[in-house]
Amino acid sequence: MSEPQPRAPSWVCVKTLTSHQSWVRSVAISPDKQTLVSGGGDKTVKIWNLQTGTLLHTLTEHTGWVRSVAISPNGQILASASNDKTIKFWHVKTGKLLHTLTGHSDWVRSLAFNPDGSMMASSSHDKTIKLWRPSTAHLLHNLTGHSHWVVTVAFSPDGNILASGSKDRTIRLWHLYGKEPSQVLSGHTDEVLSVAISPLGQLLASGSADGTIKIWELGTGKLLNTLTGHASAVNCVAFNPNGKLLASGSQDKTIKLWHPSTGKLMSNLDGHLGWVWSVAFSPDGHVLASGSWDETIKIWRV
Repeated sequence: MSEPQPRAPSWVCVKTLTSHQSWVRSVAISPDKQTLVSGGGDKTVKIWNLQTGTLLHTLTEHTGWVRSVAISPNGQILASASNDKTIKFWHVKTGKLLHTLTGHSDWVRSLAFNPDGSMMASSSHDKTIKLWRPSTAHLLHNLTGHSHWVVTVAFSPDGNILASGSKDRTIRLWHLYGKEPSQVLSGHTDEVLSVAISPLGQLLASGSADGTIKIWELGTGKLLNTLTGHASAVNCVAFNPNGKLLASGSQDKTIKLWHPSTGKLMSNLDGHLGWVWSVAFSPDGHVLASGSWDETIKIWRV
């Protein structure tokens, strides 16, 4: 018998959150599914109640656009990265500023915590990736190798590999605990804007300004598939918690949901009036949040 084809789930927009005064560049959902955080071009970080859509805190200490937000695996720390060249740590529940990390010499573009929260990676227009210890806010390592801006970073589920994407059109796989040199994955014809690694650590997805999504085998770096369907740059990609769905957001104003193993397009989510900058699944996979150039956050439920 042939393997049954995956069934397309039905997703609907249940809330549109409006408070940002500029584009929403990044969204993240807490491990307990209760909190949504967002960062945008208005230089603010906002903390929301995900269930009700109520705005809880607006954090205003950044002096430049907020490019990325991330929540630690224990749900306690919110990290934000900005064009002001700093990273800030905040307490998720109270919004209290805990630390300001300095060290990058240009805009900070992307943040990612490793699975146990003992390390955080930041990438920058200064062409470097920095690894930090969140508990002490100390710099651990500085990774160099990209020849242009490092736009995006993501950890593997075991924390052993860090993937990065750059304006130099390559993806690098950094083996953090071995002596192996970083692998370089080439194939995109324009800037790599987003990378994500599947929950089981088998697949790497990359979204690019060339309008495509590429699916790679993480262990070997082999290109498995190229997904086409977006009419413009793919700004963001994210796997759902079971790895059977990949969301992509694009400058064509749409979100597409794909079956990553087959490359089949499952759903097309329309509603944003501007570029989609960021997508994030809830830990149970039932909610998808998206942030857009249209200054809104949309909450989609399956």
